[in-house]
Amino acid sequence: MVAIVPPSRPGAIRFIRPACDVRGVRARGAAGAPGAVRPAGRLRPAGRVRLTERALTGVRGRWAGWGLVAAGAALVPWIWTLANRLPSTTQVSHWGTAWVGLDLMLAAGLMSTGALVTRRDARHGLTAAATAALLLMDAWFDVMTAASGAERVVAVSLAVGAELPLAAFCAVLAVRAVSGGASAATR
Repeated sequence: MVAIVPPSRPGAIRFIRPACDVRGVRARGAAGAPGAVRPAGRLRPAGRVRLTERALTGVRGRWAGWGLVAAGAALVPWIWTLANRLPSTTQVSHWGTAWVGLDLMLAAGLMSTGALVTRRDARHGLTAAATAALLLMDAWFDVMTAASGAERVVAVSLAVGAELPLAAFCAVLAVRAVSGGASAATR
């Protein structure tokens, strides 16, 4: 751990863990020849802390976790109410605008995830997770709102052939970004 003391606020001490070892530090119990040296790497700048190291911990983290569990549980009676009271059909204002907005969000998510991946930016996991969720939502509503017949066939074909595979790919990117960050933080 390294203590970081901002010059303007001496009382605000933050602790960070270096991203890797400094060149030339001998590895304990390293396999191979005696005196093996750990791989060299770059230290993280002092002001940057990994997302996994900033996660809520202690009492605050437990309260946040239980609050989210309670919010999810509170949705169960609401879902039951909606399932029993909503009409099966309805007229919708701004239908085209709603779908264009969703597709714009999908395009922004796919392009930003692609740009972050090509730059090898670790934040690609965040946009990949959001884009995967949007793709699943798009596939669901495309299929569920399509009229029966040719429109439903097109919606299912797009869901199976494009939206769901892209959602799976984005989900894999997101999981790998999180698991890669967690394993690097524990080294």
